Amino acid sequence: MGEPTDIQTQSGDEAAQVRSGGSVQAPGQAVNEARDGAGGSTALRAGKSLRGRIVAQRHGPVRPRLWFELALIGISYWLYSLVRNAFPTQPTVAQHNADWVWHTEKFLGIAVERSINHGVNSVTWLIVGMNYYYATLHFIITIAVLVWLYRCHPGRYAAARTVLSITSGIALLGFYFFPLAPPRLAGYGFIDTVTVHHTWGSLASGAAASATNQFAAMPSMHIGWSTWCGLAVFFLAERKWVRALGLLYPLFTLTVIISTANHYWMDAAGGLLCLGIGFLGARLIYHRWAYQFPQIPASWQSRTTVPEQRPTPVGASRG
Repeated sequence: MGEPTDIQTQSGDEAAQVRSGGSVQAPGQAVNEARDGAGGSTALRAGKSLRGRIVAQRHGPVRPRLWFELALIGISYWLYSLVRNAFPTQPTVAQHNADWVWHTEKFLGIAVERSINHGVNSVTWLIVGMNYYYATLHFIITIAVLVWLYRCHPGRYAAARTVLSITSGIALLGFYFFPLAPPRLAGYGFIDTVTVHHTWGSLASGAAASATNQFAAMPSMHIGWSTWCGLAVFFLAERKWVRALGLLYPLFTLTVIISTANHYWMDAAGGLLCLGIGFLGARLIYHRWAYQFPQIPASWQSRTTVPEQRPTPVGASRG
């Protein structure tokens, strides 16, 4: 009979495994199963990675479309102006609120607007320039910054635009609930610089005054919008001198609105408060501060595709 061979021993082991209810693996099947396990883990990791990218795209900023943004901004500003000017004029209430603001500032020791107004008005070229600044740059620079964000920082554009929209919406509440006569109409000896120097462009003075709500002074959107512009330029511009101009712009605007007797200091504080609410509102919507988004999200640079899965023929080697 002799010693059992390796084949006989293996056959005996397989027979014992069958009797015990187990299964018999063909030669090389264990190696293939190990490879299958490794391939399955790789596919699982790839699937999780793909799902993570898709979720990130859904919760990230949406790529702005030019036609949509033009329509949105145009309609929003039209509604803003319509609502702002549709509020009933309340001259008695507006004058009463102006008295309260002026006496409060005198109590705080900051009621120096009249001195600034008279001092700057004595320099004709300076006050005329400020009149045109007040009437034009408020819109021109805001639009320019929106275009710059759209072109150069599309990943941050939507959140920044949302800040501006919320700020303007909150301001409408102030115009309605707190009508305020500006200094030039309050009867405290302020000079209406547009009327005196016959400059054009301002809807708040002269013949065009009847076309606008002259008592929509609290809060000051000249300050709210200019500070929004300044912060965007300061945080996102690359050149230092441009960033410095971003910080100076709201300060220049503050000087202008006081010198032309269009606002009090407290109006400016109200504009900053509205802007702060705008930033908080956008933070709640996007779960991130407006300027923390990437300039151009990576998901916009390459289209996300599902890796092609091809079935492996039975019996073919994998890996």
